[in-house]
Amino acid sequence: MTIANKIKLRLEQFEPGEVFTIQYFGIENREQPTLVRYLNRQVVQKKLTRLSKGHYFKPRNTRFGQLSPRLEEVIKDLFVKNNKIIGYISGTAAFAKLGLTTQISSNILIGSSVYRRPTERATYKISFFLQRNPITESTIPLLQLLDAVRYFRKIPATTPNEAISHISDIIREQTEDERKKLLELALSYPNYVRALVGAILENIAQPFEMLKQSLNGVTMYKLNISETVLPTKRNWNIV
Repeated sequence: MTIANKIKLRLEQFEPGEVFTIQYFGIENREQPTLVRYLNRQVVQKKLTRLSKGHYFKPRNTRFGQLSPRLEEVIKDLFVKNNKIIGYISGTAAFAKLGLTTQISSNILIGSSVYRRPTERATYKISFFLQRNPITESTIPLLQLLDAVRYFRKIPATTPNEAISHISDIIREQTEDERKKLLELALSYPNYVRALVGAILENIAQPFEMLKQSLNGVTMYKLNISETVLPTKRNWNIV
């Protein structure tokens, strides 16, 4: 089979809106220049759209114009490397799914197990922070929740009190095993996050001693959370 036929056959397998790179073709290095030229011709002919450098997708056209790929498609290659999960979506996009905000943003925050520089892709500005906990399918929802605690003052269209109240409700609905795992993961977060998680766990009568022992007993945390929202806050030096 010629290289052109290989490329054409592989292109036919992509769905409209599915983002791909040259690595998706399984083409040998010596044949990659041919692949790039072929894809560029497809872009000129408007059969493909270039999302960003090295990233393409088949356009999906409607009477309202061309639809952009879903956010998860745009950034999916940032989450997996060598079949291992190395990142997950955090920030406003994740907090919206938790019901903490109704806003959307073109600024995307990703928790990653490896250092990455900020980048741009299509209309999105993507930044990263280093996540020291293991990133797996089972820990991602818990890490997203802990990130919400970490950034509770920056969640758009909600107040800090509303954010902590909603986060408390989510934790209250978790299973005991999920709360135990949340506690373990919280140990890798900043002190004020551990204090907040500890206060929330104490408020719903969940054991929390590991968190209490990890904190300096004289440090005060000025977080401006109402005692009505978090009655146990003073036990954790939260003012």
